[in-house]
Amino acid sequence: MAELGDKTQLAILDMKGKGLSGLGIFIGSILAFAVLTGLAILIGEWLYAKIPGEIIEKIAAAEFVIIGILMWFEKL
Repeated sequence: MAELGDKTQLAILDMKGKGLSGLGIFIGSILAFAVLTGLAILIGEWLYAKIPGEIIEKIAAAEFVIIGILMWFEKL
């Protein structure tokens, strides 16, 4: 249930609520996820070629903590 608040899932719920085809929404969602995953792989590969992996991991960890703190204090 914690992930149900994801904007993508809420948009999908909204589309189905408006009477759009469940199959169309499902296929569109899968295609969108595939494209975003492909982009993440390409960008990640490019970043790791330019910046050491340890630095990227520390930046990602810091962002995760910062977002968690902001959500804790309801600033995000």
